[in-house]
Amino acid sequence: MSLQKRLASRILKVGETKIWLDPAKVKDIEAAITKKDIRKLISQGTIKAKKKKPSMPSKNERKKRNRGSKKGSSYAKYSSKKRWIAVVRPLRVMLKELRDTKQIEKTTYRKLYMQVKGGMFRSRAHLRLYLEQHGIIKKK
Repeated sequence: MSLQKRLASRILKVGETKIWLDPAKVKDIEAAITKKDIRKLISQGTIKAKKKKPSMPSKNERKKRNRGSKKGSSYAKYSSKKRWIAVVRPLRVMLKELRDTKQIEKTTYRKLYMQVKGGMFRSRAHLRLYLEQHGIIKKK
């Protein structure tokens, strides 16, 4: 019977423990020794794959638990590192776009990049305002 289970598991693409053999037709199953014989028994319904158990719901589907309110500053839920990343990444992308479109030179790009790293600009709008005021790029 283990040979038949192994062959059926390969055909049905499930594990050996997921194979169901009809207890009423044990003699037919024992006589089947080739994949062709096993396929015939599967088509007859003598051998079947057990149904899959439903998996655990994904993280998004699970009901969110209310853990109460956070106390502290307005940024208690949003760490300073995440705030920094949220400011710096768009600024760096903007600088790269300006450099690639030849609106600023490489030396200016490097200088501005270091200023962004130093935290000089609050947002993309602030950076654009600085560039316009210093005559680095023209107003739109």
